[in-house]
Amino acid sequence: MKSPITTHVLDTTLGKPAAGVKVILELYYETEGWRELASGTTDGDGRITNLLDGDSPLPQGVYRLTFETGDYFRATGSVGFYPYVSIVFQVHDTQGHYHVPLLLSPYGYSTYRGS
Repeated sequence: MKSPITTHVLDTTLGKPAAGVKVILELYYETEGWRELASGTTDGDGRITNLLDGDSPLPQGVYRLTFETGDYFRATGSVGFYPYVSIVFQVHDTQGHYHVPLLLSPYGYSTYRGS
């Protein structure tokens, strides 16, 4: 099964998927703070679909996806303002699918809950 949390990075300046972006997924624990659950690198289509095991239940909580955008910009010959982009979101429905896209440019970014 597909991971319950997936992502997709699009480089809006180049008008194409951002391949090779390292992404770290973390879960926040009240007593410990952030704990890394998984990491991956975007494929040629700018996607990561296998961060978590799709057969395991997804706990409710606050999650963070951190995108290592500085490395991506250097690899594409761009100078970026954001060396990292962190997106923090909350999971309420443990059976739901959470697709968190990142629209990226050297001097701005946006995100939304996808499908």
